[in-house]
Amino acid sequence: MAKELKELTSREVNYSQWYQDLVIKADLAENSAVRGCMVIKPYGYAIWEKMQRVLDDMFKETGHVNAYFPLLIPKSFLSREAEHVEGFAKECAVVTHYRLKNSEDGSEVVVDPAAKLEEELIIRPTSETIIWNTYRNWIQSYRDLPILCNQWANVMRWEMRTRLFLRTAEFLWQEGHTAHATREEAEEETRKMQGVYATFAEEYMAMPVVKGVKTASERFAGALDTYTIEAMMQDGKALQAGTSHFLGQNFGKAFDVTFIDKNGKTDYAWASSWGVSTRLIGALIMSHSDNNGLVLPPKLAPIQVVIIPIYRNAEQLAQISEKVAGIVANLKGMGISVKFDDADNKKPGWKFAEYELKGVPVRLAMGGRDLENGTIEVMRRDTLTKETIPVEGIEKYVKNLLDDIQQNIFQKALDLRTERTISVDTYDEFKEKIEEGLFVMAHWDGTPETEELIKNETKATIRCIPLEGDKIPGVCMVTGKPSAQRVLFARAY
Repeated sequence: MAKELKELTSREVNYSQWYQDLVIKADLAENSAVRGCMVIKPYGYAIWEKMQRVLDDMFKETGHVNAYFPLLIPKSFLSREAEHVEGFAKECAVVTHYRLKNSEDGSEVVVDPAAKLEEELIIRPTSETIIWNTYRNWIQSYRDLPILCNQWANVMRWEMRTRLFLRTAEFLWQEGHTAHATREEAEEETRKMQGVYATFAEEYMAMPVVKGVKTASERFAGALDTYTIEAMMQDGKALQAGTSHFLGQNFGKAFDVTFIDKNGKTDYAWASSWGVSTRLIGALIMSHSDNNGLVLPPKLAPIQVVIIPIYRNAEQLAQISEKVAGIVANLKGMGISVKFDDADNKKPGWKFAEYELKGVPVRLAMGGRDLENGTIEVMRRDTLTKETIPVEGIEKYVKNLLDDIQQNIFQKALDLRTERTISVDTYDEFKEKIEEGLFVMAHWDGTPETEELIKNETKATIRCIPLEGDKIPGVCMVTGKPSAQRVLFARAY
């Protein structure tokens, strides 16, 4: 295992390679036989399951219900909303036939030309079109509204340059799609779900985020407004961690979803959509992990506590196991996930390194001397500090330690973002600070032309127009024209 760790590229030497190495070596995911797609391995999927469980509960607490809609979307559906199809046209995978057959010489399987579809089907890049075509059948009156649906699904966006979790052709996500009677309700829903995502990111992922609105050029295709949460990774780059879109009546009009309002008038339904994906696992890795491996926040760690026995013989192992059994039962009774690793095919040192690599927040070790002294060794993954304490009351100690680790990880990430966020007034200073990998707050004149110029010259994009913080007007650092407030610039994943 020590050799495995030595092969983990240092963050300081090559951050991108460090990330790739860590995803593979920590057994989170691997590339598949299908170009651009990944296999999420059990440990990586366990993290996603914990994310799913928390988010699903949060959605249901805000009145949403789960449903499921088809994977395949008729091509004509995408044509109905012009901005939407333009935004996704280059990423669509298309199904053209429905049958295979053996070749004439029997050497291979070929597509049967006689089985061509009358209309091609698109593997969903997102589900607005198929869902709003369905909502047309569900909505006749204001009494049918709001509809607050979410689905857990996979989508396909044909990416040419991929990176495990961060950008793959197929990925897992949830997508909420809601229909409302008024603009105000739909806008409130959009902001509410941005808030849900921000709470999840900060309270569960221990990842501080900036809440804001996207510029027109960065908006979701077909949206009137896109609300976002943006996080800083340890290399100073931004990662869009979740988005919530106010879609106006665009999809209501495109799919003729009308209803009779309280005054007896016909109107089009108002819409929102919102989603997060397995990209959050990439964000989790890059926010907290180090050169020893993963650092996982306790609230999302598949294993929160691992207990490793150190023994000379079977008799001593039996004594340790008997002592540990009560600790395991008590921790589980407190809702803490714990693993007692008494496997005899790996040495304790190997296990220590393995669980460190996998980011298990707390490691307990008990040996013969601990049995005699009534003690146990405790190591916390976030600081790698160890101490030996009385085994009596260890469960309460561990519970408090997990809470402390969760808070410490968040504070460390917040301190990093604070240190690496700067306000500038001149374009020369802006270019210098962007090169240093900082979040830069600067004035912008609000035009897409200036936004594009900055992007082309510096590779930095406007991550968002922050909803909180400095709202003081100024002048654009490039053109000198009036600016309503500073916006957040960064290079991004």
